[in-house]
Amino acid sequence: MSVSVIPVVDEGLGNSAYLVDLADGRALAVDASRDLRAMRAEAERRGLKIAYAADTHLHADFLSGAVQLAADEGAMVLASQAGHREFPHRGLADGDEVDLGGLSLRTLGTPGHTHEHIAFELLDDRRALGVFTGGSLIVGSAARTDLVSPDRTEELARAQYRSLRRLAELGDDVAVWPTHGAGSFCSAPPGSERTSTIGTERATNTLLRAESEDAFVQQLLDSLGSFPPYFLTLGELNRRGPELVDGDSLPGLAPTDVARLWRADVEVVDVRPVADFAAAHVPGSVSIPLRPVFATWLGWLVRAAKPIVVVRNGDQDPAEILWQARKVGYDNLIGELEGGVRSWAQAGQPTGSIPLVTVGQLADANVLDIRQTAEFAAGHIPGAAHVELGDLANDPPTDDRHGTTVVMCGHGERAMGAASLLARAGQQDLAVLLGGPDDWAATTGRRLEAGA
Repeated sequence: MSVSVIPVVDEGLGNSAYLVDLADGRALAVDASRDLRAMRAEAERRGLKIAYAADTHLHADFLSGAVQLAADEGAMVLASQAGHREFPHRGLADGDEVDLGGLSLRTLGTPGHTHEHIAFELLDDRRALGVFTGGSLIVGSAARTDLVSPDRTEELARAQYRSLRRLAELGDDVAVWPTHGAGSFCSAPPGSERTSTIGTERATNTLLRAESEDAFVQQLLDSLGSFPPYFLTLGELNRRGPELVDGDSLPGLAPTDVARLWRADVEVVDVRPVADFAAAHVPGSVSIPLRPVFATWLGWLVRAAKPIVVVRNGDQDPAEILWQARKVGYDNLIGELEGGVRSWAQAGQPTGSIPLVTVGQLADANVLDIRQTAEFAAGHIPGAAHVELGDLANDPPTDDRHGTTVVMCGHGERAMGAASLLARAGQQDLAVLLGGPDDWAATTGRRLEAGA
């Protein structure tokens, strides 16, 4: 039978969920996130009711939408028996099959990315059409193995080796439908392709072509970079089952109320564009511009336990802010500054500002590059200091150098987040570079420096 598998891509997290049309008005959702808006829109467009919600593993980078689908639509949750989830589900072990009505799912034990990881082969009769690989085999790589426990990283990397070898035994034309893709901090290489085939991966995936298990482990572990701290907590929240949520509006809070909450150690998160934050903002607020990667940086820069007040522009969608926050476990957005920064200033409250500068204004400035280590090593302005934004959030550095510190990233969004944290820590004479290292090289005609 002809099968329609629709990827539902989250560009911000770098992940793909999948909606499978079961050809009878029902559908299977695989690795759906708690932000179900796009998944539900795809189902509604095709007149489908989601009858099954399958999770390949206990996700670390987002909260699963399976519990919500079970509550709202009566979907049967399919997940690893070894995950010991604390909510109603059908626990599956290696070799178990689920009859979907015409199609079926066969469970493959594929530990590595997590200890309880499984893949789902989609079968038409006995013919494998494709395999939902989650975080085992992904396009050009395999997902990281250091999220369960530091002392299990190598053990799980060796399990990942065996899981990939097992998947590589499937037929060349079997489709590979991974969850993690380019942009995911679960460790996917850059690239535009989010799906593949077993034959393509066998021929091109460097990890599948590793000459030995030891070489595979070394190659995988050497590729691991930093990741947001919430990655260490969401797996357990997914095991217990995320709270059910509803509604997509933020209560309005008067400037006097926000000032009172601010003094009570509530976090103020400003989601406006960089230029707006630069011109005027609530002192001590954190700049995290609303864009596809908002959820990741919210989870990296703001502690989940603190209540959050949002500052936005009137044309920014509160639903987008709420759902991005919720999918990484941030249910603590208690309201928004009514009327935005303008009402704050009109109420006589103080404002802060951080100037934006161009490459031509960098002379004699101290440059602080806050990109990821791999980005910095690939090319940076000579003499620039380097601290990853995530590290800066935990321990803002003190800068004893004289003159202005210009914070930079690739474009300016992350740099303003860093500058806002430094300003809150008491650092003065700050600015943010408009642009990145490539702009500097193009303007100056000089070469970037490589290496960490």
